[in-house]
Amino acid sequence: MLPIVAHQPDPATSVPRKHPRGRPGRHLHAWLLRHRPALLGAGYAGALFAVVGPGLLAGLSDDDPAGITTYSILGAKYGYELLWVLAVSTAALIVFHLLGARMGVVTRKGLLTMIRTHRGERKARVVLAALVIANVGTMCAEFAGVAASLELLAGISRYATVPLAGIGVSALVLRGSFHRVEHVLLALSAVFLTYIASGLLAHPDWGEAAKGLVVPHLPLTREAVLVAVATVGTTLAPWGLVFIQSYAADKHLRLKDLRFENVDVVVGALLTGVIGLFVVVACAATLHVNGIDINDAKDAATALEPLAGGSASTLFGVGFLGAALLAAAVVPLSTAYSVAETAGKRADVNCTFDEAPLFYTSYGAVVLVAAVLVLIPGAPLIPILFLSQALNAVLLLVMLPFMRRLAADRELMGDEALGTGGRIVTGVALALIAASVIALGLLTVLG
Repeated sequence: MLPIVAHQPDPATSVPRKHPRGRPGRHLHAWLLRHRPALLGAGYAGALFAVVGPGLLAGLSDDDPAGITTYSILGAKYGYELLWVLAVSTAALIVFHLLGARMGVVTRKGLLTMIRTHRGERKARVVLAALVIANVGTMCAEFAGVAASLELLAGISRYATVPLAGIGVSALVLRGSFHRVEHVLLALSAVFLTYIASGLLAHPDWGEAAKGLVVPHLPLTREAVLVAVATVGTTLAPWGLVFIQSYAADKHLRLKDLRFENVDVVVGALLTGVIGLFVVVACAATLHVNGIDINDAKDAATALEPLAGGSASTLFGVGFLGAALLAAAVVPLSTAYSVAETAGKRADVNCTFDEAPLFYTSYGAVVLVAAVLVLIPGAPLIPILFLSQALNAVLLLVMLPFMRRLAADRELMGDEALGTGGRIVTGVALALIAASVIALGLLTVLG
């Protein structure tokens, strides 16, 4: 068996088991490690509890305001017709999130650290630049979602809600322990149940929905292809891929935990697809059949009230707020991991500001820049929100090839290296994404 040299900690990014100041580890997994015998004695459920987090948070955070808006537009404009795009995107999400989590567990390093170490600093900076651009656009979408949802639910101006949201999520991540951050974010993810409820209240045509899931059909228009590309980009977001690998490494999971972490990843990705499905069918059953056009998820929530009742509209708005807050905490965390890893600096939520200044400064900078952009009078929030997701799909073509090559490197991954079957599956997914982006480009030029 080839040596797994990447198991050796990277001095720039690794964190000792005990906190450098001698305090017990604040990390949730540090507590779980101390109680591992009891958890393992509790059976499969206890062992799964010891690893849950990266998969659920990375998956559910993809159902952010930009994602909900994209799914809402998909359902309102095309009914059930493009549900198969969501199904394919969810399958790709499972494949690449499993790959990212495996790389994080095996190497104990984030994606940008691996690219910098094994592909060079220049390539790492190229990937980082693409990621930061996408993340700032996505973060603007999260704050736009906070503003839209609270304006809908409580009539509060965005000039009050956006700064408060920025301060709140920053305080949670920058001042809280990993234990607190992870538990609050996991609890917040429960708000996505509201979308399932709003979808059921809309009384969709489940036969047509099933047909849309399994029968591929795509109108060859720029608008339809743009919606399809945005659906791919919002479901399989680049920042989610970076986050899940860095988060799995930050959680200090071990190879023996991998089979349980795989369950965490698959469940999180499937829930992402299921929630997206209910958003689409809610809009297809109400807005599409009545010929109502929308520009964003706020329009969808407002339009649902006379068609599906006030409860559906309120639940849609509450889900939108919860999704915005969850993603507003996770997206800048992905950026902070990436910036610190590219620079070879420490990247760990358990570190203090003095121990990881670049990590925390990067987090705060993304929050601040996005909040300022959203608060600019007349800022084109809807184009930022929707088109940023199409940009995500383009940027996947930058990131995914690096992931595939690194994952297939046996010197890095040992027995967990990507095999022939994995290379074929990830290659097909990459080819489909490339084809959709190329089709969009051609239709844009020809149109």
